[in-house]
Amino acid sequence: MKLNFKESILSTITPHYLLPFALLTACFALWGFSNNVTNPMVNDFSKIFRISTTEASLVPMAYYLGYFVLAFPAAIFIQRYSYKKGVLVGLGLYAAGTLLFLPARAIGTFWPFLIAYFIMTCGLSFLETSCNPYIFTLGPLEKGIQRMNAAQAFNPIGALIGMYVAYSVHKRMSPMDQATRELLPGQQFELIKSHDLGVLVQPYFYIAALVLIILVAIYFTRMPSDHDNHEPLQLSAVLGRLYRHRNYREGVIAQFCYVGAQVMCWTFIIVYGMRVFLNEGMAEADAERLAQKYSLVAMFLFAGGRFLCTWLMQWFSSSRMLTVFSVLAAVAAFGVVLFTDRSGLYCLVFVSGCMSLMFPTIYGIALRGVGSDLKYASAGLVMAILGGSIFPFVQALIIDTHVSLLGLPSTNVSYFLSVMCFVVVGWYGHRAYVRHNIIHDDAA
Repeated sequence: MKLNFKESILSTITPHYLLPFALLTACFALWGFSNNVTNPMVNDFSKIFRISTTEASLVPMAYYLGYFVLAFPAAIFIQRYSYKKGVLVGLGLYAAGTLLFLPARAIGTFWPFLIAYFIMTCGLSFLETSCNPYIFTLGPLEKGIQRMNAAQAFNPIGALIGMYVAYSVHKRMSPMDQATRELLPGQQFELIKSHDLGVLVQPYFYIAALVLIILVAIYFTRMPSDHDNHEPLQLSAVLGRLYRHRNYREGVIAQFCYVGAQVMCWTFIIVYGMRVFLNEGMAEADAERLAQKYSLVAMFLFAGGRFLCTWLMQWFSSSRMLTVFSVLAAVAAFGVVLFTDRSGLYCLVFVSGCMSLMFPTIYGIALRGVGSDLKYASAGLVMAILGGSIFPFVQALIIDTHVSLLGLPSTNVSYFLSVMCFVVVGWYGHRAYVRHNIIHDDAA
């Protein structure tokens, strides 16, 4: 069997849609960058502003809250106008949010950064609500899930760049540890904080420039029409139909849990790794740098896994693959809970490989059979990204309690949330397989 990923992608796309597909795929990389330059910043914000892990976890909370708030307004906008205009609005808000890091740095307090993150992800909410169903329509519907995975395969490329940039930012920041910063007098603390904030905000200005370039390219490119009636639909009727659609309803729940698990695994991998390495006797700065390298390895595994899974979907059921990978992820996450040495960290890295197919596969399966309600259905799945706001905050609360359960440290205990999330995703994969392959009723 010859592995030909290029042919696998091309077979899913109508030929004259290749340029639009490429431009939309660039957007997938853009929000992959944003997500993964931000998650590692939680630990940096904690040091820069001398705040707790729980307070610093307000960064992912504000970040993913933007997805929830703007998803349905984005769907209404797209229904009234078009996917293309939705993409353009999303890119514009994305650029605006990143540029707000300049006044946030000038103010020098924590809250303006939360506002900037929120506005940036309002743009990402528009982008995801537009791009995901747009990709779904750029070819044969029966290839929609594979096409979604193909486009999403470029998301972790942006994510890898984002994580590398976050790692570079961390290296250029002051190496002073948290405990020492707590003892600094006010003026010296402000000098170090100003330096570190200058390093932290710099990559956001570069990404703003790239976002604006892609915005201009899409504006001047003839994008395919979605062929829909753009008259406003009665929202209550649409929501009623979607709620009664069991496959879709359960898909939203699965997506909520999956995104929560993903953000937990990536946001706190550095905290988990540092605990392991500090117990081995490493200095804090060395432990943090090594933990960041493990985080990069996890993202490489995630990226490679997504390309591999896209290829495998030519032969295997997407819902069955979702079930198998979810079970593997749940087992590995349970290892993260049980092991207190590097074995637990290896399990946490392995989880990233298991997560590689989950988001686009849940998304594609949940959209089966929604018909003309596609745009609003997409918005509901984007709103489910709220899981990335809620679960990490709860996990941070568990970590900050320093509770020990059966001799396990609080960091380990907190990852039991991920185990439960993966169980839910596996349950959905199994039910979707039964509905589609045995009952042959995707609405059941």
